[in-house]
Amino acid sequence: MGYKKITRLLRDKGYRINKKQVQRVRREEGLQVPPPKPRQRRQGVSTGLPQKAQYRNHVWCWDFMSDYTQRGGKLRVFNLIDEYTRECHRIDADRAIRATDVLEILAEAIRQHGTPRYIRSDNGPEFIAKSIQQWLAEHQIKTIYIDPGCPWQNGYAESFNSRFRVECLDRELLYTLSEARYVFDQWRKYYNETRPH
Repeated sequence: MGYKKITRLLRDKGYRINKKQVQRVRREEGLQVPPPKPRQRRQGVSTGLPQKAQYRNHVWCWDFMSDYTQRGGKLRVFNLIDEYTRECHRIDADRAIRATDVLEILAEAIRQHGTPRYIRSDNGPEFIAKSIQQWLAEHQIKTIYIDPGCPWQNGYAESFNSRFRVECLDRELLYTLSEARYVFDQWRKYYNETRPH
C-alpha cells in the first residue's frame, strides 16, 4: 500500500497526519513498498519447431499492417504468404480484423491453395486467440510463434510488408475501404504474376 492510501486511511480514522510523517515511520520501522511486478506479455505456444520452408505449403506466414485512408479512417491489412514460393495468398483490408475474421480468411485460402503444415507468426492477440489455436489443431496445422521483439524470425512476412508499404501503400492515395481493397488485390496479382522475386 502506498503512502497516499495509508495517509488517507489514517485521516479517515481521525488522525492528524501527513505524507511525510507516514514516510518517516515506514523508514524507521524498515517497511518498504514492494516494487510493482513487471507485466507479462501473452505468448502463443509453438506446436512445431522453427522450419525453413522446403516445398509449397510447407510454411506459411501471416502478419498485420496498419495505415489510414485519406479521409482519416483506420485501415488494418492482413497478409498471408507462402514462404517457399513467396506467393502472397491473401491481402485483406478492413477497419478492424478479429480472430474470427482471420479464421474465415485462412479457411478460404486453404480451399484455394491447400493446407500448410506450419504457420509462422508473431504473438499478436489475433494469432494466439484460443479459437485460432483450436481451429489450427483440428486441421493439424502446427504453429511457430516468433520470440517477442524479434521480427527477423518472421523475415518473409517482414520483407513482404516492407515491399508492400514501399510499392503500394506509400504510392497510393486511398480514400475509401473499397478502393483500398481493389488496389491491394491488383497489387497482389502484380506481385505474384509480374514482379520479379
